[in-house]
Amino acid sequence: MSQPISLNDPIEICGLKIKNRLCKSAMSEQLGGRNGEATKALETLYKTWAQGGFGLQITGNVMIDARHCGEPRNVIVENRNHIEALTRWAAAAQENQTYCWVQLNHPGKQAPKHVDKQPISPSAVPLGQGMDKIFNVPRVMTEDDIADVIQRFTNATLICQEAGFSGIQIHGAHGYLISQFLSSHHNRRTDRWGGSLENRMRFVIEVYRAMRAAVGKTFPIGIKLNSADFQRGGFTEQESMTVVQTLESEGIDLIEISGGNYEAPAMMRPKKRSTIEREAYFLEYAETLRSHVQVPLVVTGGFRTAKAMSNALASGALDMVGIARPVSVFPNLANQLLTNPATNGSYAYPSTGIKFIDKIAVMDINWHEHQLKLLSSGQPPNPSLSPWWIAWRSIRGILKSGSQKRRA
Repeated sequence: MSQPISLNDPIEICGLKIKNRLCKSAMSEQLGGRNGEATKALETLYKTWAQGGFGLQITGNVMIDARHCGEPRNVIVENRNHIEALTRWAAAAQENQTYCWVQLNHPGKQAPKHVDKQPISPSAVPLGQGMDKIFNVPRVMTEDDIADVIQRFTNATLICQEAGFSGIQIHGAHGYLISQFLSSHHNRRTDRWGGSLENRMRFVIEVYRAMRAAVGKTFPIGIKLNSADFQRGGFTEQESMTVVQTLESEGIDLIEISGGNYEAPAMMRPKKRSTIEREAYFLEYAETLRSHVQVPLVVTGGFRTAKAMSNALASGALDMVGIARPVSVFPNLANQLLTNPATNGSYAYPSTGIKFIDKIAVMDINWHEHQLKLLSSGQPPNPSLSPWWIAWRSIRGILKSGSQKRRA
């Protein structure tokens, strides 16, 4: 019998020999320049994580269209105007024999009113859960819109390849545009882009095919995909498995598993006892999926200890462990996990103790985002940062500029 996979084992993906099984998964950095360019802050942040020991890094979501951004400070790649800055970011993020892939995204209707006054989506279905106060009702995409977005994904891929990044991840999760097309709740079209799952997944397949045709077979392309939307009438686990199998047959190189969206944020915190004990939020889905596909899988969300990560890899259900928020507090966590099997990346979850205030202040996002700002300026993180201070800053900002929803 072969030996079980360990955190230190290398893995080859589309010709890339990745040095270990640890993947720094995407987080919203909010560190782009005023014109959507990459910044020195991003270079510092990703250099820190590269030196921290990761085999693979995936950037926070990079926008493909300046007209449709998810947040005010997103990096935007729609032309070569800022390719020098993009090249510097790629170089910094790939020090220490680390690879870095760009996560490309279109937010669709998940763009706050103050960022996108007229968002687009497959159907004119507003976001629920009271979010109509934060997000405008989207305009239905035309055939020309769909063709334009596909071309923009392709164009951004070519530019990122030219800048020196070693791969691309398509963001197809968390309720953004591709996820909207996949969901029968958000996609109510009756043309070839809606209705049956075959039609609803046509968009992501065409995006992938166009990107692949542009960069060839030797440049890695992966995708972040929901295991499910966890909302009535949304994208189901069975549908997700069908999409994964289809993408595998098309030649996708890596699939990162997540789940949920703004209305049902399953990617935030687990509820099932079995999930809490095993740490990983979507491990059960990965175990089922593994019996159907051989494409390399990353599971992100919930992992904190070297023991749980090692057990998950040894099970064969996944090929890489995705880690995000813990490295905003412990930037050297990957090195520690690789050298000390007793490593525990747990920390006190930020909360004022009052759920309403935490929700208004978007505590989950803003507390961790502040840690990224510290790291990006060359300062150490502050695990003792007061949630009340974050709440005060967040609520003050809301009162000044109007309420806004941040990326989960």
